[in-house]
Amino acid sequence: MDPRFNEIFSRPENSIFRVVFFPDRIYHAEYLNATRSPRYRYNVREVRNKSDITVLKGQVFMDGLEFSNFLRIEYRAGRLVEQARERGRFVRGELLAEIGLLPNDPDNSARATVKLHYSRWIDAYQVELWQTLEPPANNYHDYKVLDLMGADKDITHIPAFDAAMEDIKALGKVEAAFRENDRDLPFGYNINNPAWDNNYTRNHQVPNDTQPNSNANTVMDQNYLIDFQRGWYIEADQVEPVRYENAMMDSGNPDRQAGNVIEMRWLLQRELGGNMVFFHEVTIPPGKVEGTHRHIGSEELYYVVEGQGIAYMGEHDDPQLADLPVVERDIFGLGTYACREVNVKPGSIIYTKSGGIHGIRNPGDVPLKFVAFLYQGS
Repeated sequence: MDPRFNEIFSRPENSIFRVVFFPDRIYHAEYLNATRSPRYRYNVREVRNKSDITVLKGQVFMDGLEFSNFLRIEYRAGRLVEQARERGRFVRGELLAEIGLLPNDPDNSARATVKLHYSRWIDAYQVELWQTLEPPANNYHDYKVLDLMGADKDITHIPAFDAAMEDIKALGKVEAAFRENDRDLPFGYNINNPAWDNNYTRNHQVPNDTQPNSNANTVMDQNYLIDFQRGWYIEADQVEPVRYENAMMDSGNPDRQAGNVIEMRWLLQRELGGNMVFFHEVTIPPGKVEGTHRHIGSEELYYVVEGQGIAYMGEHDDPQLADLPVVERDIFGLGTYACREVNVKPGSIIYTKSGGIHGIRNPGDVPLKFVAFLYQGS
């Protein structure tokens, strides 16, 4: 990383706008595996985070000479710990990751199972995948690092990944899912029903079919996507919408009717880092309704950009709305709850935390549009 970022980090402007942020400023340079010997240095080209995951890619140098590309995976296992506890187990010193490398050339894509080991230095599980473990010609590895190298070690080589790691700059994406080890430690018995953290069976939406509620528009991922692309330019009106009829409405909901179709342009989904789930644009045609629903474990923000309508929020969710009318609303999957009616227009914001209720109706004669951000709570 450019050392000038260290100076920017301490400037007042950075304290406001956060141009430089943890962890990308430090790149974990103090505890990359081979740095236990001064003979090894890393050039970290990119760092990406997703939930409990950090992935770094770059080159390794020995005695000042570049000799291998590397990919480092760190995983803090918060979700996997909870999954294992439901089965009456602890996540011990090892776990397994299903890793897919997706370089720009799809012919070089590859998948493999990789073992991660717990590291007290980072309070996480980690592994470094090196393109080669062979030292440069007429040279040898330092004994301080050699004991970390090999199959199922902290520094390992996966032959199936050779083509994908040949050009580390062209390694555009990494998919990852994590599970318990094959055997319990320290007792050694086999784990036959391992717990998984595969992003909670996450999927993403693709406009494959114009028919509302088509299963063809839901793509199952069951893994995390780490994307090394640095920027996106999107024309929202060039993104085809996915259509949903009676979205988030049970069969007995009085708003449910044939032709109650809303459109969602899914602008960013798997590309987002952190715990962000999606950013999309929603269009509610005149006379149509998005079902009222309660969020658990996630937060969502609506920002109205066009049209006017009526939003519904839980009766006690925002104390500022205490003087607004109270109506009974069918809440998706939960029955009837008291809600406040809120008139919305361009510039109106509805922000709902875990446990909060929201929905929206368009009683007007022009489309109502809003953009929505949804992300998982901590």
